[in-house]
Amino acid sequence: MNDKELLETACLYGRNALLWRQKFIGLLPEIHKRKLYEKKNCSSIFEFAAKFGGLSNDQVRLALNLEEKFESMPRLHEALVNGDVSINKLARVVSIATKENEAELLNVVSNLSNRAVETLVRDEKFTGLHVQTLTLNEEVKNRLIELQFKGIDINELISAALNKREEEIAEEKAMPVELAKSRPVPAKTKKLNKKEFGTKCSIPTCKKPSEVIHHTQTFALSQKHDPNYLAPLCKEHHEIAHSINLRVREKRFF
Repeated sequence: MNDKELLETACLYGRNALLWRQKFIGLLPEIHKRKLYEKKNCSSIFEFAAKFGGLSNDQVRLALNLEEKFESMPRLHEALVNGDVSINKLARVVSIATKENEAELLNVVSNLSNRAVETLVRDEKFTGLHVQTLTLNEEVKNRLIELQFKGIDINELISAALNKREEEIAEEKAMPVELAKSRPVPAKTKKLNKKEFGTKCSIPTCKKPSEVIHHTQTFALSQKHDPNYLAPLCKEHHEIAHSINLRVREKRFF
């Protein structure tokens, strides 16, 4: 077996091990209810899980707690019991899961990484609670104070400057957009995108730097880098956006 074959085999075994561990965890609540661990000469479900699955007491408690919390949510409960979704992901979404959103939530988390799931949960929890603070350097602050002292309405002044900025951006975005010659977003379009959104992820609740310019209008269909349909996103929100796009396409065509 050469190096490549050895590495690929190890990765395959590792993925399979994670899958079977996930399925083993899903069976623990029912084994606990039936006290089947006693048939293997174990004094408790914790001893059974440690002996046959190498699980810690905390992992077992988490599985038992989730099974109880998902009793009224059949889809999430089934995902736990069948080992369809990792216990770590389910533990992250339990705080926002309801009977009404469980189906949609399950579809989303099944296709997302753990970090993206964390981001999704944070967004759901803090929607509408995000507070921005305004930071002005001393020079700008002093200039505004001086203008205000002279009787100049600084709110009107700032509003006019902001309106002018928005008008300039709108004019640039209204320019005709030609079919793209390549997949990467052109430098000129990136510059306009940065002018409009800055350097942070465009999701209001997110404070992370943007890493990817996302095509809200699927590029494969439009073949355009239209600035009206571009949004800078962090890695996790980009993953979430593509998961949503995938589900929309599945509902539309299948």
